[in-house]
Parts: sequence; structure tokens; C-alpha cells
Amino acid sequence: MKIPVVRQILSANDQIAMENRAAFDAAGVFVLNLMASPGAGKTSVILATVDRLPQGVRAGVVEGDVASSIDADTVAARGLPVVQINTGGSCHLDAPMIHSALPHLPLNELDLLFIENVGNLICPADFALGSNLNVVIASVPEGHDKPYKYPGMFAAATVVLVNKFDLQEVFDFDLDYFRRGVAMVNPDAPVMPVSCRSGAGMDTWVAWLVQRVARRERGKD
Repeated sequence: MKIPVVRQILSANDQIAMENRAAFDAAGVFVLNLMASPGAGKTSVILATVDRLPQGVRAGVVEGDVASSIDADTVAARGLPVVQINTGGSCHLDAPMIHSALPHLPLNELDLLFIENVGNLICPADFALGSNLNVVIASVPEGHDKPYKYPGMFAAATVVLVNKFDLQEVFDFDLDYFRRGVAMVNPDAPVMPVSCRSGAGMDTWVAWLVQRVARRERGKD
């Protein structure tokens, strides 16, 4: 009896996710859902990405956390419009939460919206939000085995960023092994090593992102 209930919950979530997507499309906003474990560097990736966007591209952020507004305060200090969602214990954001945040965002003044999901490598993968891209961020200190241990998350990714790559030698991170793990569950997802601290790989990631936005605008995504 439990399985139908779960399906009903996910079905209702998907319906609202489609409504969110319609609102984003109507406003001309390209949306990224960033998923990662706690401490992988989601906020750092957002800020490092914004720093490298072409001139005139306007970005906003939705911050999802169990509690506090620490990350939202960091984003706001950079002058970006941001809305904080505190889940009160839930391990993920869902489409209704995002829907409730939309009236508080200047969607018509944005080109990109980053949704920083709750730090978790399991639950967020199951809940559509209405985004254009699912960005999974792994980090070198977590180890190179994460795609094997959490296949569902990596299967849901449009692109995988390996953050803190400047620490590769310190942690003996095996990138080839990591790539093979991603390819087993998601052969189409590119894997991009980046470092927010040194900037390595960030230009490649931003160029890829800008290209995907352009493809959407041309009706090819």
C-alpha cells in the first residue's frame, strides 16, 4: 500500500515542477538545480560561476538548507537576488517549495537562476523542480567512489563537476575511476574537474553552460 502513496507524491511534485518550468520559460530564465553532499562547495561554485559569466547576464539564487541563512547571506553580500528556503528537517527541496519562492524573485529581471539544493546525495535526485539542468557537484576530499555508492544521484545529472580539484594529489583522487563510475550510470553526462579556489577548469565549465543556454534559446535543448 505504500508504493502507490509514494507515486502519488512524486506525481503531484512533477505537476508543480512543470508549472515552475512554465513560469521560468515565460520569464526567459534558465535554471540550474545544484545537488551535492554537504561541504562539496555548491555556494562557492555558484559565486565562481557568476564571476565568469558574460557581461550583462543577470543571475539569481534560491538557497535550500535545513536551517540557517548562512549561504544566502553570503550570496546576498555579493549583490545577487536570493531567496532562502529552510526545509525544517527535510533532506531535499521539492517543486512546491520552489513554487512558493517564485513571487519573491525578480524572474523577469534574471537570465540564470541557481537553485542550491539541500546537501544530500540521495533524496534530491528524486524530486523534479522545473530546472533546465541538474548539476551534481562532487568534491575531491569526498573520494572517487561516490558514483558507485550513490548511482541514483549521478544518473540524474546533466553534468558533473568535480570541485576542489587542486587537492587531487593530497587526497590521491583517481579521476579515471570516478569517470568510469559516472559513465556506468550516465554515459552522456560530462565530468568537469574544477577548483573554485584556483579557478582551474571554471572557464571550461562556464563556456559549456553558456553554450547550453544558447542552445535552449535557439530551441535545440
